[in-house]
Amino acid sequence: MSFFDKIFGGKEEGSEKNQLWKYIESEENLKKAIEHSFTRKIAIFKHSTSCFISKTVLRNFEKEMENSDQKPDLYFLDLLAHRDLSNKIASDLGIRHESPQLLVIENGTVISNASHQHISADQIV
Repeated sequence: MSFFDKIFGGKEEGSEKNQLWKYIESEENLKKAIEHSFTRKIAIFKHSTSCFISKTVLRNFEKEMENSDQKPDLYFLDLLAHRDLSNKIASDLGIRHESPQLLVIENGTVISNASHQHISADQIV
């Protein structure tokens, strides 16, 4: 791994192998995630896999969550592969699309929304 990969997350290693995530890859996955928010608070991380800023924010968030006592249900959305699902989230939940973006959802409603450097595990508390 090169020096720049270490700093900026050049290779997409972390999130694809990270057990923190449940992946949203279809409308059915999205529907189930939203339904799950009625029994437990969830978070959806919208990530652009080609953006080094998004990779850095994702890596920092994953480290925060791994070191946290809280273990919420975390969902991961690859924006490049599933932009249609991001658009559906924006439309259905009334949230403007950003990347990277963390949405905390409870009872089918977004209760917290942050992007870029404002993304933090503290949002989920």
